[in-house]
Amino acid sequence: MLSIEPIKAFEDNYIWLLTTNEGSIVIDPGESSKIKSLIDNNEIDLKGILITHHHYDHTNGLNDLSDNGMLDIYGPENNIVEINKRVKDSDCISIIGLDFEIIEVPGHTLDHIAFYSFNKNMPILFCGDTLFSGGCGRIFEGTHKQMYDSLSKLASLPKHTKVYCGHEYTLSNLKFAIEADTENQDLLDEYDRVKKLNISRTPSLPSTLDKELKINPFLRCNNMSIRNKINKEFNVSGDEFETFTALREWKDNY
Repeated sequence: MLSIEPIKAFEDNYIWLLTTNEGSIVIDPGESSKIKSLIDNNEIDLKGILITHHHYDHTNGLNDLSDNGMLDIYGPENNIVEINKRVKDSDCISIIGLDFEIIEVPGHTLDHIAFYSFNKNMPILFCGDTLFSGGCGRIFEGTHKQMYDSLSKLASLPKHTKVYCGHEYTLSNLKFAIEADTENQDLLDEYDRVKKLNISRTPSLPSTLDKELKINPFLRCNNMSIRNKINKEFNVSGDEFETFTALREWKDNY
């Protein structure tokens, strides 16, 4: 039996805690205190850590949790010294009874990867800061084309995939999405739902890929309503990639 729980960190980060009868793993521990407390109280048996990219708010807890290098820490090629199991695109790893495929998704950072598990036809995706509910990550190191291609990879996964992102950005993402996709009723309904969750400080995640394909403008650059809006606002009347680029630049300054 698999359980997946969010551990809140910093202002809006999520560290994801996965537990089966074979133990637990955490994904992107930006801080360690809450996880160490769970370990010290024998509430979890930590078997490993998965890292999506090198930013400190996803890796800062590694030193405290690495067990002096004895714990398996999977991650991409980068300068994070605690990672002792380097992985690349299409690699497969098995841990706590789960099989994960590695998907390289550069854009937010050049080293960014996602972890995908088919999970007995209950697929799960841990995508860090690449795909968010209602949005996508800022482009710090990569290019717009890399981010566009990375999102296209993720969009091709099974629609019932549950999507676990690295931050609780959903409400602000949806506010922007409505600017770009004003008459999308699925989007308007999701905004109302998330607004209520936000009041009670309840996580909006996970999302599903099916939902994101209906509400996330960065996955909907073929939609004529969005393309017409971009053309009107920025005089961009090109293809889906040019629409994506204009949309991302608009969001950067929103």
